Amino acid sequence: MTNSSTTINTPIALTSSSSVFSKVAQRFKMLLITRKSLVVGVSIIATITILCFFAPMLAPYNPLQPVGTPFSPPFHSFLFGSDSIGRDELSRVLAGMKSSWFSALEVIASGVIIGGSVGLIAGSSRGFLDNLLMRITDAFLSLPGPILAIAVVAALGPSLTHTLIAVSVVWWPFYARIVRGEINAQMSRPHVEAARLSGAGRTRLMIFHLLPGAIPAIVVTASLDVGNLILTLAGLSFLGLGAPAPAPELGAMAARNLPYLLQDWWTSVMPAIGIFILAFLSNVCGDLIRAGLEEL
Repeated sequence: MTNSSTTINTPIALTSSSSVFSKVAQRFKMLLITRKSLVVGVSIIATITILCFFAPMLAPYNPLQPVGTPFSPPFHSFLFGSDSIGRDELSRVLAGMKSSWFSALEVIASGVIIGGSVGLIAGSSRGFLDNLLMRITDAFLSLPGPILAIAVVAALGPSLTHTLIAVSVVWWPFYARIVRGEINAQMSRPHVEAARLSGAGRTRLMIFHLLPGAIPAIVVTASLDVGNLILTLAGLSFLGLGAPAPAPELGAMAARNLPYLLQDWWTSVMPAIGIFILAFLSNVCGDLIRAGLEEL
């Protein structure tokens, strides 16, 4: 009976070990084929990323150099008008959208890597290490993001890099909590038990058996976070915590041109429209991706 049981369990564990990621990939491929919402969401994000990457080539002028008459209204010499020193507003908005988009992606990437690693280790360890990592996570969750950003900028000087560091410090704990919850749910699954009984080491168990089950939750959270991060970074930039002038940051552009809002409205409204477009499309994509991954 013992030998028969061993003969049955071992192939199951080996099959599970070798095909976990391939099953997730196949399921994701099937969802791309059958779930239109997922296809649309991924396509929109890919399109925005490509357009933002090539924004300098799409911009008609150098966003840092004056090219015309100050306060030229839209649809005259320039499509979006010009600012207080004659710089093309469209070129600056495109450059600002690129900065906002990729800054948000950088924070999300750091959050997924750091928070995902912490959550994976905590969820698979339990006991003392789990409690220790979660208490550290709670400590970082209690930090107020804007105040920390102000402190970092005050200590290191105004810079987009410094702002991204400050935001990243308070962003990764959310991913740590989510991944830990998913890992805890995966621990009792049959394929994990089979892998454990077959003698899979802790590292192999985490990477090949637990982590794939947390990927859908990570993808959904990250896609929904993009819009939130764009608004957060724009707000910090509006307060003067981003790159110093004349860097084309959407929040800072809206703030610097507020004195001209009533007469030359486009100088502050156009950057705000850029923020709205990115945040709106990001939230729509997040909802579409979440709907597409519901059954994964």
